[in-house]
Amino acid sequence: MTVAPIESAAPAAWLKQAGAPWKRLTLAAGLVMVADVAPAVGFALGLSLTLTHVGVSLTAALPWLALAIVSLLLRGLLGQVAVGLGARLGRSVKADVRGRLLRRLFAHGARSDDRLIAIVEGVGALDGYFGRFAPLRLAAALSPLLIIAIAAIASPVAAGIFLFTLFPFIVGMALAGTAAASESRRQFQALDRLSGLFIDRVRALPALLAFEAEARTTREITTASDELEKRTARVLRIAFLSSGVLEFFSALAVALIAVYCGFNLLRLLPFPVPETLDLGRAFFVLALAPEVYAPIRRLAAAYHDRQAAEAAAPSLVTEEAQPTTTRDLGHEAPPIRFRDVAIAYEDAAPVLSGFDLDVRPGQIVALMGASGAGKSSLLHLLLGLAPLSRGDVEVGEIRLSDGGDFAGQIAWAGQHPLIVPGSLARNVALADPAAEADRVALACRSAGLTPDLDRVIDERGGGLSGGERRRLGLARAFLKRAPILLLDEPTANLDAEAESLMLDAIRQAAKGRTTLIATHSPAVAALADRVVRL
Repeated sequence: MTVAPIESAAPAAWLKQAGAPWKRLTLAAGLVMVADVAPAVGFALGLSLTLTHVGVSLTAALPWLALAIVSLLLRGLLGQVAVGLGARLGRSVKADVRGRLLRRLFAHGARSDDRLIAIVEGVGALDGYFGRFAPLRLAAALSPLLIIAIAAIASPVAAGIFLFTLFPFIVGMALAGTAAASESRRQFQALDRLSGLFIDRVRALPALLAFEAEARTTREITTASDELEKRTARVLRIAFLSSGVLEFFSALAVALIAVYCGFNLLRLLPFPVPETLDLGRAFFVLALAPEVYAPIRRLAAAYHDRQAAEAAAPSLVTEEAQPTTTRDLGHEAPPIRFRDVAIAYEDAAPVLSGFDLDVRPGQIVALMGASGAGKSSLLHLLLGLAPLSRGDVEVGEIRLSDGGDFAGQIAWAGQHPLIVPGSLARNVALADPAAEADRVALACRSAGLTPDLDRVIDERGGGLSGGERRRLGLARAFLKRAPILLLDEPTANLDAEAESLMLDAIRQAAKGRTTLIATHSPAVAALADRVVRL
């Protein structure tokens, strides 16, 4: 299930729509919490009747004591079921929202650095809202009224006291929640700023060390941390205050019931009432008193989850990425046609405009031009990493504008190959995880990599030279069975000898494939059947 995108919506409305596909699960979790009323009443009834019959005989009291014990066990079971349903609801909503954010992050070259923080921090804030607060709203609305209705059977006056004290209880919770809302938003914004600052500084760590900016960076992170600490303290202060207000009204309500029941039993009420309580009815009403306010107190305890989710919601609102359909290019090298293609990232000026090119099946085309002319962007366009702003691209009979997705059927070697911690062989096998060891070894030999495929490298590629990094990307291209080959500056920063060896590997990799090479090198361009200057 997916949630329809909301471009401009209030956080509460967005949260409601985000949980819409799981209405039944939310309702089920809420009804289980409402069902807790039955064992709560059974426990109060069991205790009151046990107290009433224990004076008669122990045997007469045992069935009612058993009722109280069974009710207590049933409450524990219902609580466990409610927690499980809430956790399932939270996981489902988070998985859907996180999936939409990831699709948006990687779709058609969308550049959304802030989404990285939203995927971790923002999505995590939804757990408490859907796992606890959303089901508790139904329980807080129905359970007190059901308990008051049952209490009215034993004592209509006590039920009236319950209703009278319920109003200030709700008003106090609403006022505290309103005060906490703005502070929760400010706290999330402070957390967002700190997370973004930390990620940015970690990425730039080598530059910071090179320019001796450690002290300034430390001050910046300290300032952001202090700001988050202040915002968090304010939220906690309001939370403790609201908790104190709710506990006050709850204790006051229970005290009023206790005073009324006590004076009624002693027949010392200073005003007439239309009922006379016995010990059993008085104890039953008194035992139910905390249960009237328990659902609202639980909702108040989870109210911060609502504020955190609403504070995070603006960072989670995103347009749904356009659906794509994976098309099979087959095994034969296809023709590629660019028709009046323009590429522009978000609101920036186009990096390429009015580009036309016909590439024959199996042809090698070298794209040359100054830096920033759009050579890499053309390759990224075929990979789905750059947006098609105007025009169209046809690969065989497949149009990119029709939502065609063939990135998974393209062999690609970029300027900075992805490197993961592990062996060299494992890094090469990323192009085809199902490839046998013999095929991986053959791809490495074809690309000119050293035979030691078991050597371990870290995520920064420690132990690999610049030429070996490029040969790693080329080895992946060899390994991947794809009819199209894209190479981005395959010989950049290599000396003449290393470039010569790389050219032989490129010739082998391009055989039987339609190949596009972005390059500044005349030697690489000499390999091509056609040179296009941008």
